[in-house]
Amino acid sequence: MCGIFSIFLKHPDADGSSSILRRAGNRTESLRELAFRQSSKQRHRGPDYTGLVEDKEARLVMVQERLCVLGVKTGSQPFVSRDGTVLLVANGEIYNYLPMAKLVNNALDVDEETYVPRSDCDVIMAFYEHFGVAELMKTIRGMFAFVLYDKRNDRILMARDPIGIIPMYYGTDLAGNVWVASEMKCLVEKCPEIKIFPPGHMFYGSRRNMEPKQYFQPDWLVEIPTMSVDLKELRMRLEDAVLSHLQCDVPLGALLSGGLDSSLIASIATKIMRKRHGQDYRLKTYSVGLVGGPDFEYSRMVADYIGSDHTDVYFTVDEGLNYIRDIIFHTETYDITTVRCSIPMFLLTRLIKSEGIKMVLSGEGADELLGGYLYFHQAPNSSEFHLETVKRVMDLHYADCLRANKSTAAWGLELRVPFLDTDFVNYVMSIRPEDRMPCIKRNGKVQSMEKFILREAFANNYLPDAVLWRQKEQFSDGVGYSWIDTITEYAASHVSDEEFAGAAEQFPINTPPTKEAYYYRQVFEEMFPHQSCASTVKRWVPRTDWGCSADPSGRKQHAHIKKN
Repeated sequence: MCGIFSIFLKHPDADGSSSILRRAGNRTESLRELAFRQSSKQRHRGPDYTGLVEDKEARLVMVQERLCVLGVKTGSQPFVSRDGTVLLVANGEIYNYLPMAKLVNNALDVDEETYVPRSDCDVIMAFYEHFGVAELMKTIRGMFAFVLYDKRNDRILMARDPIGIIPMYYGTDLAGNVWVASEMKCLVEKCPEIKIFPPGHMFYGSRRNMEPKQYFQPDWLVEIPTMSVDLKELRMRLEDAVLSHLQCDVPLGALLSGGLDSSLIASIATKIMRKRHGQDYRLKTYSVGLVGGPDFEYSRMVADYIGSDHTDVYFTVDEGLNYIRDIIFHTETYDITTVRCSIPMFLLTRLIKSEGIKMVLSGEGADELLGGYLYFHQAPNSSEFHLETVKRVMDLHYADCLRANKSTAAWGLELRVPFLDTDFVNYVMSIRPEDRMPCIKRNGKVQSMEKFILREAFANNYLPDAVLWRQKEQFSDGVGYSWIDTITEYAASHVSDEEFAGAAEQFPINTPPTKEAYYYRQVFEEMFPHQSCASTVKRWVPRTDWGCSADPSGRKQHAHIKKN
């Protein structure tokens, strides 16, 4: 995980005396100094190295805050092409970079030097130079956000992965200069208007007219799929996704909540790593919660079953409450469920990083693809079920992807999500909704069970039955039921009845529906005061028109079983 930052000056005569430059005493800050300072606000994302390139002729500066995971000795950015005409800063992992590098080498003339990628992201530049934008965006697979500048035609290429696993924001300052960063906090001081660069979109063109266009347009976005599930194919595709996500040159681990999704990822990863390193290999796994939290019983059960080197991380409610402000700063959101969930993950990440781990696997995404949240039990029909899963998948960058990425990047840890591998997403979302809806048929009786086809696909020798068939427990519930109850009460206690009565006037955009939400919004506004910042947030709310509770906690849904 890294942080990227760029400034593209709009006017040809912008030589460093632009109005964006802060005066320090009697001295005008240089563009280089400004970029280094602003990028430092996200330096937690890349604690290993800071690289900066300023091109005065091209009127730009590009910065990368690097976390070394692949190509540790050779992959420092910004990358500059051999002839100096193409620059690149990238964040993420390109999982098919070796096949892409092979295609580049196949395209070389016989007298050209063999291309050896400096890291996985280096292939973005090489592929662009040899095949162009269209082929690059058609071929690339991974989690990514990048900015490439081609000096030969004064063109900028910006792109973000299809689901938005990796964040990226852009904005313009009062002089019309274009700013880009991995986190909004780098832009808020200088840009009165900030936007999310949308997932599955790219921009290629002049800095004078930046309008992202959608490149990710699978059929399932607009059509109700009709393909029946093939359980063997489903299993193989998830195994392939985990395999691709295990390319890593540094110590790695896995999050293990004891729920179905993270448990499956840890189990598959263990099988793969034992083929590589022998049967004595033990994957390092981690769980977090309050003492007595329901997840611990199941995470320990999985750890014993797969033989992982497991650590339970405990936190107290009081400790968690201390980090509300920090988590809003790092996640850059005031969404209720994101704040509730991010604090335990934030505390867990700190411990993981202290043990020398730099990359972890996690189970985000399965609930969106397969309708795993308990409110999906109340879907009125298969078409509505599919449309809701599409919405959830395409909104992941507002919620679980944002939480998972920024909570871990806060401590310089990279988190990877195999369920959101592009090819796996396209396969699962192309399965007809009738097969993905909650259902179990046993002994002639139909029972409700979310993600049934995923459970059935891995029914042999992957997980204990008690975990394989465990009901969905949302992360903020699974760490301990008293966590949500207490943080809700604590946050609400900061807001008076009089304040809350004026919520619509105070916050006309995304008006807080509860006192808890109002408090998070107050804290957010202190750090991110522009209206455009508030507009980057979308609240995670179940479908109340299906008869569901508006509270995001799974415990509030009809299907929840307290002891599971």
